[in-house]
Amino acid sequence: MGQLCSSRSGAILNPYRVLDLTDHRGDLAGMILADLGADVIKIEPPLGASTRYRTPLIKNGTSPEASLHFFAYNRNKRSIVLDLDLAQDRQIFDELVCGADFLLESFPDGLLATRGIDFTTLTKLNPTLIHVVVSPYGTDGPNATRIANDLTLSAMGGQASLQGSPDRPPVRVSIPQVWRHASAQAAAAAMIAHARMLVTGKGQYVDVSAQCSVTWTMMNAMHAYAIQGFEFEQMGSTVQMGTRAIDPVFECADGYLVAIPIGSLLNGLLGHIAADDLVDVEWLTEDWATFDARMAAGEEMRFTSAEIRDLFARYFLRHTKEALFALGFEAGVTLAPINTVADLTEFNQLKARGAWHDTVLPQGEPVLAPGLFAKMNQAPMRFRYPPPRLNEHDHEIRTEVANGIRLRLPPPPPVDSDAPFKGLKVLDLTWVIAGPASVRYLADHGATVIKVESELRPDALRFLGPVKGDQGWNRSHFYGEFNAGKKCVQLQLKEPKAREMLGKLVEWADVLVENWAPGATKRLGIDYPSCAKINPDLIMLSTSLLGQNGPMASLAGFGYHAAGMAGFYEVTGWPDRPPHGPWLAYTDVIAPHFIATTICAALDHRRRTGQGQHIDAAQFEMALQFLAPEILDAQVNGQVASRIGNRKQDAAPQGIYKCKGKNQWCAIAVDTDAQWDQLCLILGQPKWTEVNSLGAVENRIECHDLIDCHLNKWTSTKTPLAVMELLTSAGVPAGMVQRSEELLKDPQYIHRGFHHYHEHAVMGQVPYSGNQFQILGYQGGPHGPAPLLGQHNHEVFSEILGMENDEIEALIAAGVIL
Repeated sequence: MGQLCSSRSGAILNPYRVLDLTDHRGDLAGMILADLGADVIKIEPPLGASTRYRTPLIKNGTSPEASLHFFAYNRNKRSIVLDLDLAQDRQIFDELVCGADFLLESFPDGLLATRGIDFTTLTKLNPTLIHVVVSPYGTDGPNATRIANDLTLSAMGGQASLQGSPDRPPVRVSIPQVWRHASAQAAAAAMIAHARMLVTGKGQYVDVSAQCSVTWTMMNAMHAYAIQGFEFEQMGSTVQMGTRAIDPVFECADGYLVAIPIGSLLNGLLGHIAADDLVDVEWLTEDWATFDARMAAGEEMRFTSAEIRDLFARYFLRHTKEALFALGFEAGVTLAPINTVADLTEFNQLKARGAWHDTVLPQGEPVLAPGLFAKMNQAPMRFRYPPPRLNEHDHEIRTEVANGIRLRLPPPPPVDSDAPFKGLKVLDLTWVIAGPASVRYLADHGATVIKVESELRPDALRFLGPVKGDQGWNRSHFYGEFNAGKKCVQLQLKEPKAREMLGKLVEWADVLVENWAPGATKRLGIDYPSCAKINPDLIMLSTSLLGQNGPMASLAGFGYHAAGMAGFYEVTGWPDRPPHGPWLAYTDVIAPHFIATTICAALDHRRRTGQGQHIDAAQFEMALQFLAPEILDAQVNGQVASRIGNRKQDAAPQGIYKCKGKNQWCAIAVDTDAQWDQLCLILGQPKWTEVNSLGAVENRIECHDLIDCHLNKWTSTKTPLAVMELLTSAGVPAGMVQRSEELLKDPQYIHRGFHHYHEHAVMGQVPYSGNQFQILGYQGGPHGPAPLLGQHNHEVFSEILGMENDEIEALIAAGVIL
């Protein structure tokens, strides 16, 4: 028997091996685990994984080494070609399975599923294997075999319903995002399943649904109808926060930027605006520092929001986005440039943090690729292998197999638990979306999570919609979705006694997650060095917009600022209109995939080594991974991705079409000539399909407007469901545009038990979104409703800190506990 195969790194997943059989629907999952140190073997068919032929391609490149998509998502992996229809290669595969810890696969037409190799077959070879399957809708249920692609899943998962101009069809993000969400989610699911294997001693089957992953990008809109009685609608670039709506996109001299047009921003910029002679004395005598609070209180104001926005619009139009960004940073306000993918490699903060990886394409051309997605003080990630050439490691891997089946780490004895994180103690010092959503992964799977807030510094989501009934501390379901199953205490951290109590919670915790502004934890005495003195085993993760260090680390902002800077606004919307941006704070729903995976990996590393860890996870850097192929394309081919509505550069027709009924739409997305032929048959072979040689994709792309016109006439007489059923039954990708009301009734979601109903102390019974994946034989969370503000003060302070009720009441009276 061979010895444990080292992955030639001291990174936190060093002892583990992953077999990666995915295509574009899952290859990012393997890269995330590989970056964390796992030995990832890419098992490919004789002609190579289909991802090797996926656009964008290197111009004049030679297949199978020309795909920039493959290059973007396959670093730190090794490649072997196995023909699973040949007995000798099947034997090699079986022995690799025996020595593996994880196996990643795409469904329904992956290498294993098409050969009848299932979880039962695999666990006969390896009883503790984690088998992760990424699919459009899930591996069973009424939609399991329904054909799907990026556009149709954006529609079916609800994302498209929220994006675009109100006078045009709903719109997806023009750069494919669905499978990037699903495959990043698969990495987190793999680590959670591995934690469950450690407590049960049994292999785990993990079913990742791309549709569910898309639904989580809806954020506050996931259950809008059930909570507030109406849906959020398309409003261009306007950010809809339920209780208020703000359009943060402004044109400037050379492009666009994202800024919140409120009094606090004007307070920082008024001198500069006055220097441009754009305001009179009345503007200069207004108290802009208190303007927003007075307006929120309903006071009569001298200036309206529209007047303030108009002032900003006139000022920004005079200056370049780079100059405004620098000016804003100096003034302590955020004027976030809407960058293109070409702009990103010149962004100073990324350069200063080493966020790029200098690498070389197979043809020898140097490029900058998005670097490692997080920084760690113990067992850091590093680059070990460039993306492999086809079958590059054949001899190496076959030699390892010939030397004996690789020994895996033996799992500990099973315990009496079903939940992966039962007994895990988590201190949650996060707010808004990315941090709370990341921590909810742990709460959903058994951890005890204590969230610290106060009336003086509550989670800002408590004021945002959708809200149930009148607005109040405990009526926001925006807060509810991301904090379900947690406990909440109130501490006034300006008080020494409160900070002492917080220190005791740090001592109690296994994991601490915070997303305060860089430097805030140090000022309160709970930065990592201080926490490590109290609790050396602590795993602490700090996440912020731009990271914990670098020249612009102090820049404050939200996910829509990051989405603008990271390039996502530029690729969402219509080419003849300003950028619309993905729904709400888009990078806030990318980061949790990476954060959850990294925390789980760090926990496993601590289990094996006893080491704690500090993790620095910048939202901007994690989000870059979702544009990696396009960033390479801009450098290599000069192709700068931009917004193109629902269309694709290499396929047609691709669009969302009006259907019978009010605000009813269906996505149709033809990827191949064969699918076009089937669509023509369903349409009855009308004469317009026979002209202009539409059988050739390049002609369909050129005649897209004509095709759209005819398709809209056809779909307008049918319901979205009827269009979808007709087309998908013939193998043509289609998907009805669903909103939260439809998602509650979606047969596939009902089958998966995606919606969880819990009794909230103020709102009554309300639905919460479940996990984006399922583990066979196990039910994840959320296991309870979101907490009221301070609901668990007595429980936590008495049971965990050992305080008497009289002491707690005295601290409440003193304003230490609020």
